Amino acid sequence: MGKSFDLLIRGGTVATPNGIAPADVGVISGRIAAIGSLADAKAAEIFEAKGLHILPGAIDSQVHFREPGNEHKEDLETGSRAAILGGVTGVFEMPNTTPPTTSHAAMEDKLTRAKGRMHCNYAFYVGATPANIGALAELERLPGVCGVKAFLGSSTGSLLLNNPDDILAALKAGSRRMAVHSEDEDRLIARKALAERGKPQTHPVWRDAEAARASTERVLRLAKQAGRRLHVLHITTGDEIPLLADAKDFATAETTPQHLTLSAPECYERLGSYAQMNPPIRDESHRQALWKAVRDGVIDVIGSDHAPHTRAEKDKTYPDTPSGMPGVQTLVTILLDHVNKGNMTLERFIDLTASGPQRIFGIAGKGRIAEGYDADFTVVDMGLTRTIENSWIASRCGWTPFDGMKTKGWAVAAILAGQIVMRDFALTGNATGRPLRFVETLEPSPPT
Repeated sequence: MGKSFDLLIRGGTVATPNGIAPADVGVISGRIAAIGSLADAKAAEIFEAKGLHILPGAIDSQVHFREPGNEHKEDLETGSRAAILGGVTGVFEMPNTTPPTTSHAAMEDKLTRAKGRMHCNYAFYVGATPANIGALAELERLPGVCGVKAFLGSSTGSLLLNNPDDILAALKAGSRRMAVHSEDEDRLIARKALAERGKPQTHPVWRDAEAARASTERVLRLAKQAGRRLHVLHITTGDEIPLLADAKDFATAETTPQHLTLSAPECYERLGSYAQMNPPIRDESHRQALWKAVRDGVIDVIGSDHAPHTRAEKDKTYPDTPSGMPGVQTLVTILLDHVNKGNMTLERFIDLTASGPQRIFGIAGKGRIAEGYDADFTVVDMGLTRTIENSWIASRCGWTPFDGMKTKGWAVAAILAGQIVMRDFALTGNATGRPLRFVETLEPSPPT
């Protein structure tokens, strides 16, 4: 007699640690219970996956969902809706909200807001400031917290940690991997006049490659001095790659689909301030250097840095325009298109969007399709070609820099804890996202 499952995913091509091959997947109580030929199995629900790839649920380790304080751009519901519609099953949300997420009370507020409203799984960063350094070791260990984030150069919001003594103190104040936005604030201030009014193409002239390289060199040195694991977000320059390659024993690195896909000056000529983000989109030589770093393994994860702003805000005159663009909903299809174009393998995509985030941040039960792991899946059609359109974007901002781009490879379903939450580009039920758990801060089981 065949085994009985809550969900049976049948006839797909499944990506497991043993390789990518045809298999069925059985799910019981939200976890993977069996992988293999399950032809005789029974199930309460069967997902026919012929012609589809079943991948570990994609995790976007850098999003800005703007709540609280800027819900006119985005909120936790709309941002997580965009994530699930794009096939992203988990996100790390950033602390530069209003007020910023820099205290226990602010973190509890975000977790309360998220409960019952977020369509994907989630964790929140604590923001580092000179004022809360003494509390960071405690804050980073709260449930639902993915770690500490420090802005070493000013970007959107009020968070900034640019004094070397403060950076070192923050690095010493805790033990989990700390994430940084790496631009040198003093250089940004000194070069601000190079941001010419009405000319967004001068954005990477003002916030130049040296501002990123110098900051990354400094923070790597300080992290090594402090004995702290480091994660450098949204790498944009070829100049930073050798520094990161020399620091792989304690430092990891992220880049974004935007920096791998767009390049200056073309993106600024076509998109204007809609291509403006921090650190900036740079010229083709840097884009090619990032691709080499992806292929060489120096880049550990790809996050979208989803950072929406309204059209009214983006339509102001540069540099009065805010930096940032949406990206969580397009992350999977943009990267699968690169897979189909031969820029990376499907195995590398999985490493950068699922097993990489799990490995770097110690996410419990996620990141691979193996027995005992949570049944979170991104189900993709590698042969499907569609055009990305603004009308598809669920983010409250209502636009994407990739509008009009034809991509091959799309997420056609998303599954959370064995529940199909997105199918054929539509949500299938209510928000069921839950806080992500981390092996370094697992709560002990209650006594029996």
